[in-house]
Amino acid sequence: KQKTAYEIMPSLVGSEMCIRDRTRICSMPSPRCRVIPLPDDQVSVEIDATERTRWHFGATAERPFFYPFNGPSGHSLTRMGHPGAPDHDHHRSVWFAHAKVLGIDFWSNTTESRIRQSEWLAYSDGDDEALMAVRLGWFDGHEPRPLIQQDLAAAVRPGPDGETFLELQSTFVPTAETLELGQTNFGFLAVRVAANISEHFGGGTLTDSEGRVHEPAIFGKTCRWVDYSGPVPGGHTEGVTYFDHPDNIGYPSKWHVREDGWMGAGVCRTKSRVLKRNTPLVLRYLLHAHGGDHSPDRARAIADSFAARPRLLVEKSTVKHRHFVITRQAR
Repeated sequence: KQKTAYEIMPSLVGSEMCIRDRTRICSMPSPRCRVIPLPDDQVSVEIDATERTRWHFGATAERPFFYPFNGPSGHSLTRMGHPGAPDHDHHRSVWFAHAKVLGIDFWSNTTESRIRQSEWLAYSDGDDEALMAVRLGWFDGHEPRPLIQQDLAAAVRPGPDGETFLELQSTFVPTAETLELGQTNFGFLAVRVAANISEHFGGGTLTDSEGRVHEPAIFGKTCRWVDYSGPVPGGHTEGVTYFDHPDNIGYPSKWHVREDGWMGAGVCRTKSRVLKRNTPLVLRYLLHAHGGDHSPDRARAIADSFAARPRLLVEKSTVKHRHFVITRQAR
């Protein structure tokens, strides 16, 4: 009688069964939204295996930034630098900066001040959103200690038809007991849109929550959100809506916008602010990469939803192999 494989080499058969079991486990679907660390100090965020944005934090740049920020067509709706002004290379897609931190310029590239990522705290994949938390230090170029510690938590969520939501929550804590942020148009969250959707360099339109259009009508005015929409390659129209949050200091912000493709909520637009170590400044913003023209009704619904969304919390983990976890604050 011919022997079976079980009788000849039972250990190999057992190993094969284990391999099959492992294959079965590995075949389980991965989360829709994924954070993928990459070489050269970059982190990609994918939804449905397609990159939606990327975080850059290498020392070759004066400060970290997100680029690209892709619309439904796959084209970035933001850009690096100004389309026509070489002295605006500090404009890096989506980034944080401020022009007057104790009088020190953290906005331009002309000083020794730098914003550096000191560590990443947590990455989290999921079907509903991908989460990332990092710690940044604002260094004046002279003292070894940062003037400000910024903990940034980012949530990237899928919208319909390839749209993307990028939620950004920053907690600013000064190293000293207090620190003054001077009055300025510049700071904190800045967005440089792609040339093709800007008003001057492309065929875009700048609109705000109050129905005003174009730079002269919106510049310095208060509103809940600002939108830049215009043509993208392939004959489509897409845009970026930048939402302020009701919990932010000075809400609704007075906005600094430009027809050349720039928009920013002005935290210190009309007056200086004082950071205090025992009461950290928390700022929350939402960027929506959408298809089609700006829709006031849809933007209003998104703004209301964002206002009701719980804060992101970054806490020490009790879970094995994780130092920190990112959750949502209980309602």
